[in-house]
Amino acid sequence: MVNVVLGSQWGDEGKGKLVDLLVGKYDIVARSAGGNNAGHTIVVKGVKYDFHMLPSGLVNPNCQNLIGNGVVMHIPSFFQELEQLEAKGLSDARSRLFVSSRAHLVFDFHQRTDKLREAELSGHSKDGKNIGTTGKGIGPTYATKASRSGLRVHHLVNDEPEAWDEFVAKYKRLVETRQQRYGPFEYDSEGELQRFKQYREELRPFVVDSVVFLNDAMRANKKILVEGANALMLDIDFGTYPFVTSSNTGIGGVCTGLGLPPKAIDEIYGVVKAYTTRVGEGPFPTEQLNEFGEKLQDIGAEYGVTTGRKRRCGWLDLVVLKYSTLINGYTSLNITKLDVLDSFKDIQVGVSYSLRGKKLALFPEDLITLGKVDVEYVTLPGWEQDITKITEYNDLPENAQKYLKFIEDFVGVPIEWVGTGPARESMLYKQVK
Repeated sequence: MVNVVLGSQWGDEGKGKLVDLLVGKYDIVARSAGGNNAGHTIVVKGVKYDFHMLPSGLVNPNCQNLIGNGVVMHIPSFFQELEQLEAKGLSDARSRLFVSSRAHLVFDFHQRTDKLREAELSGHSKDGKNIGTTGKGIGPTYATKASRSGLRVHHLVNDEPEAWDEFVAKYKRLVETRQQRYGPFEYDSEGELQRFKQYREELRPFVVDSVVFLNDAMRANKKILVEGANALMLDIDFGTYPFVTSSNTGIGGVCTGLGLPPKAIDEIYGVVKAYTTRVGEGPFPTEQLNEFGEKLQDIGAEYGVTTGRKRRCGWLDLVVLKYSTLINGYTSLNITKLDVLDSFKDIQVGVSYSLRGKKLALFPEDLITLGKVDVEYVTLPGWEQDITKITEYNDLPENAQKYLKFIEDFVGVPIEWVGTGPARESMLYKQVK
C-alpha cells in the first residue's frame, strides 16, 4: 500500500503534521522531490522539530525513512539536520534513514550560482521581480541534472578504484562551466572536494538502491507513505511558472521521484490551508494587502520554516484548489489552521476568476492573464469562537462546519481531517467512508 500526502496550494499548508499523525500506521515514509528548500514543523510533547530535507517520519521510532532519487541532496545540510534532530532526542534516526543512490548532489557552488541566476532573471524581467528562490542551490542542481552533467550519490560512494578520480574530474568540469557561464567567482574547489572525500565514507552506510528498497517493501506488504515537498502551485509544469520550484511537486513527481508504478498508489491526501498563502513573487489573486491579510499573517504566524520570510496572505482560493484537484486527484482533504479564522466575523472564499467580465473556465496558465483577473467571492459567516480545545468534528461550531461543507461541495472531495491548532493532537478526524 502506498499513500501520498501532497500540498495543494503554494506550500506551507502543514503537510508534515498530517504525516506525523499518520506515520504510526506506516512502515516507511519517503520523500520524492525537492531538497532542503522544503520546511515542515512538527511539535511532539512540547518539542519542536524542523524538517527540511529529511522525511518527518523520523519522529516515529518504528518508521524507516527514504530520501528518493528525485530529491537533490546538499550533504552538509543533510548531516547538520540529522545532528540537530539527534540533539533533540531522535537518537536512533541514523539506523532508520536511507538515501537513494540515484539522488543528485547539491554543491556549494550551486548555491552561489543560485543567487547569480536569480539576479540574471530579474534583470530580464519587465518589472524586475525575482523568482523568489531560497538560494539553496536547488534550481541549479536540477539544471545540471537535466543537462546530464550532474553528479549523483552513487558517483560519490562508488568504491571502485577509478571512481574517486572520475568524480573529481566531473566535479571540476562542473565548476569550470559555471564560471564560464557566470564569470569568474572566488571558490575553494579543493576545499569542497576534501570535504566530500570525508562525506564519501560518512554517507555510504545510508545509501540504497531505492527502486529495490521500495519494491521489496511492497512485496512484503509494507505500508508506505510519501511525503510531498512544496505544493502543486509550485510545480515546474503546472504551477505559476516561472515563479515555481524546479521539480514536479504533484503526483507525477511521486512516481518519477521514487520509481513507483502509478498503480501502486492508493490514497492521495491533499493538504489545504483554510486560507491561502504563498512565499515569493508571482500573481496571487486572493491576496489581501489590507487589515485582513495582516490579521491572517499575525494570527497564523505566517513565516517560512526554511527562509523566515513573511508569507503573503489571502482568502481561500477555491479556483486554485479545484485546479490542483484535477491534476493530483485527491481522494480526501486535510484542512489546516482553521482556528486562524476564529475571530473573523465574515469569511470570504474565492470561487471564480473573470477577465474583462468574461468568466474563465479554469486557472489560467499565463501570468499576464492571472495578474489581471477579477475574483468572485462568496461571503460566509464566521463562528467567532475559540475552536482550539474542540476534540470531535461534530462539536465544531455550526458555521465552521458550513464553511468546511462549502469547500467539500465546491471541490467534490471529502474532508477527512481538520487542523485546529499547532500541536500534533490538534487534528479532528471526520469519517469519509
